[in-house]
Amino acid sequence: MLHGHENTLQITSLSGKAINQLSPSFEQLPQTDHADGQYRLRRYSVIKFVDNQVVATNKNDFVQSDEINRFQGNVVRQFEPLLDATLYGEGMRELCQLFVSKNGLPNGQEIEIHQIRIAAVYDETQVAPEGVHQDGFDHIALIGIGRHNIVGGEIMLYSESTEAPFFRKVLQNGEVAMLADRELWHNARPIRAVDGGQQGFMDLFVLTAKDGSNELNS
Repeated sequence: MLHGHENTLQITSLSGKAINQLSPSFEQLPQTDHADGQYRLRRYSVIKFVDNQVVATNKNDFVQSDEINRFQGNVVRQFEPLLDATLYGEGMRELCQLFVSKNGLPNGQEIEIHQIRIAAVYDETQVAPEGVHQDGFDHIALIGIGRHNIVGGEIMLYSESTEAPFFRKVLQNGEVAMLADRELWHNARPIRAVDGGQQGFMDLFVLTAKDGSNELNS
């Protein structure tokens, strides 16, 4: 299935208990003033994972260069942090432990956490407005938490930005796709509501990390 990408792509999953603990807080995601803020509701926190525990930092500015993000590059974006109940719950601890262990990351690893709800507000709502891209990290995890009244949203992975995707998948509840960001490109298909008379959305977490980014070894 992975066509030689075993070292750059891993598919795993969270426990049902973790999904149930993490999913309710998506109902409390705020809109933002950013270019995609009306349909990509988001919270953002930077943590360190120390001795199997989440330790919050005070970082809340997120910026990508325009080389990485042609859509909102060189724009400093501030988001409200994840709720304490989400950040310090057992579900998040399980997710961070999975991310650290599967990628062989060190104690004290810094991890950026994006909690996102993409609302199907258009005929086709963009999940990844920047298109085929890399995020400028070493490790990325995409975690499906919930889907309601939508079609689309498949993640697509590419060996080269100009090639056809070698992998497509709808992330079902609790499914985790971990990828080596410097070796693969990714994108996602737009979503649209099945029944236009009710809300449609896709909930996910995105975790990112750079190799060696930890306070304990610096």
